[in-house]
Amino acid sequence: MKLTARIIAIWLVMIVAEIAHGITRALTLVPLVGQFRSNQLGVFTGSAILFAIATLSIRWIGPTRRRDLLQAGVMWLVLTLAFELLFGRFVAGLSWQQLSADYNLQQGGLMPIGISVLFVAPWLAAWFRGIRIAT
Repeated sequence: MKLTARIIAIWLVMIVAEIAHGITRALTLVPLVGQFRSNQLGVFTGSAILFAIATLSIRWIGPTRRRDLLQAGVMWLVLTLAFELLFGRFVAGLSWQQLSADYNLQQGGLMPIGISVLFVAPWLAAWFRGIRIAT
């Protein structure tokens, strides 16, 4: 239970950081390059922010087994997808077509890359910080 609570706490920090990142992009980058290109660039800057948060917090989360890292990655991925879709649809009022465009690699949507980075962030963070994890 303690592990799950810490994983969720860090996810909340990630979401707040991503909201701030999105607001900053909307105010600064969107006027320069447009919404879609800003979203594409945001995948990479957002991924860097999420990886930094994962790296700074991985010791506090306290994974001891590979399963803990898997749990963190899956939870962060599922919570983020749910948030993105629910917030986008019911708060921002985006259509399902608009939401899905960011996930369509063939149309230039790069969100699958960002979601993949989020999923592997616990493993990368543990490796980067030199945390030994039992099998």
